[in-house]
Amino acid sequence: MTGPEIMTGEQTRTGEQTRTGRTLVAGVGNVFQRDDAFGVEVVRLLAERATTPGVQIRDFGIRGVHLAYDLLDGCDLFVLIDAAARGAEPGTVTVLEVEPKTAPADGGDPLAAPVIDAHSLAPDDIFALLASLGGRPGRSLVVACEPADTGAGMGLTEPVQAALPHAVRAVEDILREHRTEGKGDRRDDPQAGEGGRDSRGNSGGD
Repeated sequence: MTGPEIMTGEQTRTGEQTRTGRTLVAGVGNVFQRDDAFGVEVVRLLAERATTPGVQIRDFGIRGVHLAYDLLDGCDLFVLIDAAARGAEPGTVTVLEVEPKTAPADGGDPLAAPVIDAHSLAPDDIFALLASLGGRPGRSLVVACEPADTGAGMGLTEPVQAALPHAVRAVEDILREHRTEGKGDRRDDPQAGEGGRDSRGNSGGD
């Protein structure tokens, strides 16, 4: 294929995946629960930098349902930034590739869907809700940070505050890779769908 694969605002179709030319970087979290505000702080720093056309950097806070509906508009690359306890040292930044679930062909029974707290959606909940709505972004990654304290209060703890530049660099690396390596079209790569990497260069799974 020659020439640019994606143009802002233009939609093309590759196989079963619709290309929109859109990348969404979303930070989520509660600023009143200490380290849970990690995603919000990362997108704040990213928003201060120059962005590429077609890349949207947005703070969704605790509006996880809003985020899921926003994703129904489609995007080629979705990067979710959040604090997530994975058992690592506080401040560890991990990048995980996610394969969003597909909704049942018959649409399933909407009454059988779990009740979701709109103000407390973990990444898994966001992807599950998106699948139930029939949405499916192109490539999806989670940039997660191990929190030290998610209790009531404002301000990040020291190790999570120190992790902010690592997370910003991780997101910028993802965006750069998306631009230079097939615009993020790595879904056919058998090694791209599992595991992840952390800020120390180690690999990690879910």
